[in-house]
Amino acid sequence: MSGWPDGYGRRILASVDSTLSEAARIAPEIAGPEWILAHTQTAARGRRGRAWSAPTGNFSATLVLPVAEPAQHAALRSFVASLALYDAFVAVSGQSSAFALKWPNDVLLRGGKVAGILLESAGQGHVLSHLAIGIGVNLAAAPSVQDVEAGAVPPVALRTTLGINVTPEAFLDALAVAYANYEAQFRDFGFAPIRTAWMQKAARLNEMIRARTAREEWHGIFREVDADGQLVLETAKGRISVPAADVYF
Repeated sequence: MSGWPDGYGRRILASVDSTLSEAARIAPEIAGPEWILAHTQTAARGRRGRAWSAPTGNFSATLVLPVAEPAQHAALRSFVASLALYDAFVAVSGQSSAFALKWPNDVLLRGGKVAGILLESAGQGHVLSHLAIGIGVNLAAAPSVQDVEAGAVPPVALRTTLGINVTPEAFLDALAVAYANYEAQFRDFGFAPIRTAWMQKAARLNEMIRARTAREEWHGIFREVDADGQLVLETAKGRISVPAADVYF
């Protein structure tokens, strides 16, 4: 494993119910960060309990991190993971202009969704004991458009869009190195440099978008991500900050 980051564990599983579930099971027994990669998931899940389709050859992994910090701070690692994914894609493809980052936790390839991130955590009160960063990447094949929510960004795959074949293990190696670099930056310097780097790769910046929750929907120009990781929109009623929502183009 040339270049594998120091201090990070690596588990490769033939099959598991969910790498996020496996992360929750092993969290109490690990002393440091550990990557879990599964070739098959029998009960994969996405945001808000949605099913996650993972055809053979795609990437399904979770990084479990022991932490002792407030949940709000730990949640900013979705941006750390997004940047690491971007760098991993560039490393395996040699292309940078094809990729962009979609708030809050997706990676786009030529405008289609190629990767998603889901964070889960555990702890007591407002302080977490561990954070699990689940990552799904369409390396080989994309789910059918009929399998995604109406109006969502259509799914795409690295192989079918760019003609590049990458094994899950090879992608994990690239991702783990990139993540370790950004995690060190986040730990030493906080969110500010992560935010700056993320904004440089943001999709639809200064363009009109929609942000929707179960109760509300906003239309506005995407101006920035603020110091708390919130989406800042310029709307007809002025600037608003959205802490969590699904974004539509």
